[in-house]
Amino acid sequence: MMLWICIREPKSAHASSCVTRENWYKFLIKKGYKQLLEEANAVVKPVTPAEAAALAEDEHAVLIDIRDIRELNREGRVEGARHCPRGMLEFWIDPESPYHKPLFAEEKTFIFFCAAGWRSALAAKLAQDMGLEPVLHIEGGFAAWREAGLDIIAPDEK
Repeated sequence: MMLWICIREPKSAHASSCVTRENWYKFLIKKGYKQLLEEANAVVKPVTPAEAAALAEDEHAVLIDIRDIRELNREGRVEGARHCPRGMLEFWIDPESPYHKPLFAEEKTFIFFCAAGWRSALAAKLAQDMGLEPVLHIEGGFAAWREAGLDIIAPDEK
């Protein structure tokens, strides 16, 4: 059974103004991920893995890995990076949160990264919007870090 809800009478059954089971979500969201990424990249400075590695040598900078713990266990880790699951970021940053982590109250440059750079761009923008600064994110994420030949801690063999 095909469900069709037409906002106006279309000339064809596949008019863009018709809602179907396959495209209903397009009519519900206000912004897609591409627009969110454009907005984040317009205000958060991306850095290359090499730049991030050089910055992280300074005690006033910290790498923040927002990947899921399963990704860390499967792909490996960046030595010295602090893990902050993306789902806890707002709570760990906010000093009024019962989950606040003191790391986020320190005067540091926060360099976020994820697997490919999308989540970290969004996370860095959110952190910046909350007042954390300065914030950067690694363009290309962990994949770019590994591709650049930078050191990683291999995942445990199971």
